[in-house]
Amino acid sequence: MAPFLMSGLPRRRRVLVIALFAFFIWALLPIESFNPPRRLLNSVMTAGGFGLGASTLSGDVGGTLRYVDPLIGTVNGGHVFPGATLPYGMAKAVADVDNWGEIAAGFVSDSSKVTGFSHLHDSGTGGSPSLGNFPLFVHPGCPDDNYLECNYPVATRATERIENSTVARPGYFSIALNNSVVYEMTAAMHTTIFRFNLPDQGDILSSNSIVVPNSPVLLMDLTDLGRTRHGGEIKVDPQTGRMTGSGKFSPSFGRGQYSAYFCADFRGAGIRKTGTFVNTKADEKVKVMGRGSASGTPMPAGSAGGFVQFDRSLGSQFLARVGLSFMSVTQACQNAEKEIPDFDFDSVVKASERAWSEKLSVIKIDQVGVNDNLLTTFWSGFYRALLSPQDYTGENPLWNSSEPYLAQHPLLTLVDPKEQTRMVRALIDIYKHEGKLPDCRMSFAPGYTQGGSNGDVVLADAFLKKLHDGIDWNLAYEAVVSDAEIELEDWTSVGRGNLEAWKTYGFIPDDDDDKNGTGPETRTVSRTVEYAYEDFTIALMARGLGKEDDERKYLERSKNWENVFDPDAEDQYTDGGRGVVGSDFKGFMQPRSRNGAFKYQNMRLCSPVYEMHKCYFDTPWLYTFYVPQDMASLIVRLGGKDSFVDRLSYFHSSGIIYMGNEQSFLPTYQFHYGGRPGLSSYWLHQYIPGQFNSSINGIPGNDDCAMGAFTTFAFMGFFPVAGQDVYLLTPPLFREVNLQTPSGKRATIRNIGFDPSYEAIYIQKARLNGKSYTKNWITHDFFYHGGLLELTLGPKESEWGTRDEDLPPSSSTHATAP
Repeated sequence: MAPFLMSGLPRRRRVLVIALFAFFIWALLPIESFNPPRRLLNSVMTAGGFGLGASTLSGDVGGTLRYVDPLIGTVNGGHVFPGATLPYGMAKAVADVDNWGEIAAGFVSDSSKVTGFSHLHDSGTGGSPSLGNFPLFVHPGCPDDNYLECNYPVATRATERIENSTVARPGYFSIALNNSVVYEMTAAMHTTIFRFNLPDQGDILSSNSIVVPNSPVLLMDLTDLGRTRHGGEIKVDPQTGRMTGSGKFSPSFGRGQYSAYFCADFRGAGIRKTGTFVNTKADEKVKVMGRGSASGTPMPAGSAGGFVQFDRSLGSQFLARVGLSFMSVTQACQNAEKEIPDFDFDSVVKASERAWSEKLSVIKIDQVGVNDNLLTTFWSGFYRALLSPQDYTGENPLWNSSEPYLAQHPLLTLVDPKEQTRMVRALIDIYKHEGKLPDCRMSFAPGYTQGGSNGDVVLADAFLKKLHDGIDWNLAYEAVVSDAEIELEDWTSVGRGNLEAWKTYGFIPDDDDDKNGTGPETRTVSRTVEYAYEDFTIALMARGLGKEDDERKYLERSKNWENVFDPDAEDQYTDGGRGVVGSDFKGFMQPRSRNGAFKYQNMRLCSPVYEMHKCYFDTPWLYTFYVPQDMASLIVRLGGKDSFVDRLSYFHSSGIIYMGNEQSFLPTYQFHYGGRPGLSSYWLHQYIPGQFNSSINGIPGNDDCAMGAFTTFAFMGFFPVAGQDVYLLTPPLFREVNLQTPSGKRATIRNIGFDPSYEAIYIQKARLNGKSYTKNWITHDFFYHGGLLELTLGPKESEWGTRDEDLPPSSSTHATAP
C-alpha cells in the first residue's frame, strides 16, 4: 500500500495541473467569430465566476473543504449527488443527464448529455431515478429569433457538456454546455439560485453549430427524473416573469404519491415573451395550464411547463431563484423570499461554505504525513454522510406536527447528536401518526421493507447512547414492541411479516402460509436473523426501562438465529465446465420449511464471484456472520476461534464479500470477536484505498451516505455495533483524531508510533486516560464524556485485545453492556 500512498504528485493536484495546462493552451488558440465555449469559459474565469474566482472557498474557515470532492461516486452505480446543497438541505441543485441507468441522483461523470437542472435530489440511492423535480434549462437564443424554434422536450433539448468543465465543491456546482451557456448554482435550505453566463455579444454559437441571436429562453419543466408526474399546474406572470408550478409524483422506492411546488423569479435581463409549452409546442398566449387555468387547459403528461424569453442579458449574466415546497406554491415563494431576498449569489455560496465548514469541524485531525488522496477520501466521505436525509421539517403535508421530519444512521450520534436526536424524534412522530415505525421513507411515502424492522435498532442505539432531549422513550418503546408483536394486513412497507410463524416456529419458514398479512415472501433467512437481532435490541431497551419480563422474553427470541443454522450445509456448487467447486467450510444459515427440513441455497449465488446480478438477495456466506448479539455462540457453532477467523479471512480474500453493500461493513471488523483485532485493521487497509479512494469511482456501491460513514469510522479508528453500546477499535489512519463531546471536552485517539507508510497498523498496547486498556472495544461513555485513548502501534500483530476477557460482549457470556 505504501507505494500508492507516497507516489509523486497527489492525484488531485495532478488532475488540476493537467486540466489548467490544457485549458490555457486551448484558450490561446484562434477564436472563432461567434464565441465558442472556450472563449466564454475564459471570460467567466477572468470575471471570478466558474468556481475559480474570489468566492472560492472563502467560507472555509477550517480549511477542510479543499479536501472535499463531491464528484467521488458519480459513476458506476455510486449514485452520489454532487451538486449544491446545505447539510441535510432540502434544496439540491445539479445538472441532470440522459444516462438513464445511472441518474438516481441526477448527474453522472461521463459523456452523457445534460437535459436540465433540477432542484430536489436524493443521494446514493439504488433503484429507479429519484426526485429531480422541475428542471430548468436555458437556450442562449432561438434560430431566426423565433421562440417556437427552440427545443423544449427533454429528449430534444439534451445538450453536450464541455469536457472537464464541471466544478463541484460544497455549496457550489457549475458546468459549461456546448450551447455557449455556463451554468452556476448554489442553494439555501429550501431555495436554489442559478447564475447563467452567456457571451457578451449579439450573436452566439449555440449547440449543433447553429448561430442564434443573444436572447436567452429559460424554460421550467414540470417533469421529474423518473418521468412520473401527472396533473399539476403552471402559471407564468407576463410582467414579472415569475413562474409557479406543481405536480404530483411517485417515489422511486415506495408506495403512494407526493406533491411538490416551486416558485421561480428572475433578475438581470428584461422580459420579451412569456408563455407555456407542451412537448414540442410553445405558446405565448397561454399563461396558465392545469388546475388554475380559467380556460380549463389540461396539464398533459410528459414535458410541459413555462418559458420566459429575455432581452440580451446585462453584463452577460442573469439569475434565477427557485423556491421549493412540499406544502404549497405560497410556501415555496415565501421560502425563496425569506432565504435569498436579494439574489446575492456569491453570499449564498459563502454562507453554504461556512455551514459545511462548521458541520465538519466537529472532527479535528492531525494530518501530518497523510497523503492528499487519503485526506480527500476521508473528508469527502464525511461530507457525503451529511447530505442526507433531507430536513423536511415544516414541509410535511401528511400531518400537522411541530416535531422534526428526517432520519439517519449512528455516525450522527457522535458527530451531530443534536440532529440525530431530532431524527429519532421524527421516527417516533411518524409512529405516532401512522402507527408503525418507518423502515424507509421516500418523499413522504413509505418505502419498501428489505428485511426486518430496522427502525428498532436505530431507536435502541440512540437510547443506549444517552440521547434524550425531547425524546419520549416510553412512546419509542411502544413503537418497537408494536414491530415485534403486531403484524399489519400489508407489511410490504412497514413492520414485520410472518409474526405468527416467528412466534410458533422461531424462524420464518420459506413455505409459510401467513393468513394475517401480505408482503414479500422472500429473504426468509435474512429476515430471521434480523428479527432476532432486533428483538435483542428491544431487550436492551426493556432492561434500561426496568421492564424485566420483556427483557427475558426478547432475549430468548434473540436466539432464534440458531433455528436457521444448518450445521451440515456445505460450500459446494456446480460452476459450468469447472464442475463442483467451493471450499471445505461447513455450516451456514439456510432456508427452512415448517416441517423443519432445510432447503439448499447456493452459498455464493449473487456474490461478486458467482452470477452477481442474477438476484439482489444476500448470500448465506454474509448472513451466517450476522449474529452481533451473540458472536460467542456463533463462533462455537463455526468450530471455535481459529476456524471462525479462517472462515472470515476466506470470506474477504476469496472475493465473495461485496463491499458495496452496507451489510459487509461489520464483517470487516468481526475479527475482533475471534481475538484477532489486528486482522480487522489489515482488511481495512486493503479496502482503503483499494475500493474506497479519491477517484471518481472511489466507492464500491451506491453510497446511501453509508459508504461515507464507513470510511469516516475507519479513518477515526472505531466502528459501532449499531444497537449496542460497543465500538470496535482499530488504529486511526491519522496521527491523532479528536471529537467534540456533549460534555464540551474532546474525545481524543492518539497513535504512538504513527507510520504514514502504513506498515505499522497493529495495536501493541493501549492506555485510556493514562491507565492500561486491554479491551479491543470501547463504550459510548468515552465519546460522551471525553478522554484520551493512546494506541502504540507496530508492524506485526500483538497479544493486545486477544484474551477472552478483552473481546466484545455477547449475550451468552452475560457480558452485554446495556
